[in-house]
Amino acid sequence: MQLFYAPEISLPLYTLPEEESKHCIRVLRMEVGDELFLTDGKGNMHRCKIVDNNVKRCVVEVVETESEYEKLPYSLTMAVAPTKNIDRFEWFLEKATEVGVTEIFPIECDHSERRQIKLEREEKVITAAVKQSLKAYHPTLHPLTAVREVITGDFDGEKYIAHCNTELTEREYLGKVLKKGGNALILIGPEGDFSPEEINFATQNGFKPITLGTQRLRTETAAVTATIVTATVNML
Repeated sequence: MQLFYAPEISLPLYTLPEEESKHCIRVLRMEVGDELFLTDGKGNMHRCKIVDNNVKRCVVEVVETESEYEKLPYSLTMAVAPTKNIDRFEWFLEKATEVGVTEIFPIECDHSERRQIKLEREEKVITAAVKQSLKAYHPTLHPLTAVREVITGDFDGEKYIAHCNTELTEREYLGKVLKKGGNALILIGPEGDFSPEEINFATQNGFKPITLGTQRLRTETAAVTATIVTATVNML
């Protein structure tokens, strides 16, 4: 199954962009009549056949569409502080997309080691993961946002903050407190953890302090762990 991302797809005929056309015809050596799939990233999976194998403007015809393809029974928003080594943050983006995440907020915190990201580059990482893992839903990636702005933003669901400060608040394991089938927002801080002021601010605004286990995890590991725990709770 070859999947291509087409957020602006038109029906019933669609012309692949030049880069995708070259990949389809030159790299995959697909020909007229061959089958491929397109997704708009909004849950629609389109089964298509090639009607013009032009290497620069490959045209396909949509022959069948399945809506809400493999839609998850929950919604997960991850707010994560980008790591100093951007490769580690991009690893999180890739794995979270594979496992199942709805929205991602890169957040700027008091102890952040990275205070800027290249949004276009990170979008490409997510898109590649969508295609590789055959997803019909493309996670929404927001610009780098101050953590306090995320904390005070509108969110209809359960809100959690993962932190390591055992003296400041009591924490419960995410897998025990997470509600199945709902919307969840989880905050994951930088390597230096959230500051006490950020933790207090979050709890004052309805965030539940959580732990992801007894092991001390790096930022990207903690973020992927939270994603997997959420998926596991909702799939049991």
